[in-house]
Amino acid sequence: MHELSLIQALFAEVETQLAPHAGARVCALHVRVGELAGVDPELFRSAYEVCRNGGPLAAAELELSFEPAEWQCSVCQADISRGTVLACSRCGEPARLTRGGAIFLDRIEAEIQHV
Repeated sequence: MHELSLIQALFAEVETQLAPHAGARVCALHVRVGELAGVDPELFRSAYEVCRNGGPLAAAELELSFEPAEWQCSVCQADISRGTVLACSRCGEPARLTRGGAIFLDRIEAEIQHV
């Protein structure tokens, strides 16, 4: 399952970000998933539940938001509408995906113990 490896990478990034804050308790993770990122949201949530069980993120909620796909001309930067040919109507150049093709860890909500 592809989503399991994504969750493992997500957890590794959270651990890296929180390394300077020993004893931090993660309350929530906010993750943005692109429409064309190749992620099944239900499988992603299931993998999250399996991986967080008993670990440092055991109490952390997963907040998913979705980013629609957007394209632009690779030369003149003109926006290209959804549902049309993925080529520029102005100059004929091919489109490039500018949003909606990736996964981002947008925010970590954590309680940090001050000593």
